[in-house]
Amino acid sequence: MAVVEHVREVAANRARISVVLGAWALFYSAYRAYYALGGTVGMFGTPVSRPQWLLINTVGAVILLIAAVLPVATLPLWRHPYGRRGLLALCWAVAVGCVMHALIDVIQRVLSLAGLLYMDLPFWATIDRRAADLQDLLFNEPWFLVEGLLWGWLAVVSLGTGTARRRWLMSGGIAVAVLTVFGVLSATGVIGTFIVM
Repeated sequence: MAVVEHVREVAANRARISVVLGAWALFYSAYRAYYALGGTVGMFGTPVSRPQWLLINTVGAVILLIAAVLPVATLPLWRHPYGRRGLLALCWAVAVGCVMHALIDVIQRVLSLAGLLYMDLPFWATIDRRAADLQDLLFNEPWFLVEGLLWGWLAVVSLGTGTARRRWLMSGGIAVAVLTVFGVLSATGVIGTFIVM
């Protein structure tokens, strides 16, 4: 009976996290959709190509809309061994990718604000660099960090306790650390271009 209760509790927690993940991605999708529809509030410059700006934000909004639906739509797959493995791999990739992305960009923006890093931003005809740094630092990158942590939490809840959870967390932590170091070294010009995400 205790095992059945535990399975139900894990499933309920997984469903709650999936709904939060969906809502979080939907929020960011709405932000991108606003710019895709021609919104200008909060823009920190003038893009070189307005059609390209609209297209980039449209594609971003669609990808984020898919990301909003994905965790809820895949809930039934957790009950199947192969589905579970695939979803754990997906959680790992998204968690690592989003957390690493957030850490690299936060470091870049802090260095930029401090005047220690000049970021070439050829997409913009005119730009308020300080406003761009602050928007990225205070809004965009926290979204990526929370998104990555939520996907990680989804996996951890699904793994329970024990070796599998420790292995998942350890490999994810190492991947984030290594990719972040390479990303920062690349962004600061210490090594050649190394685009991770």
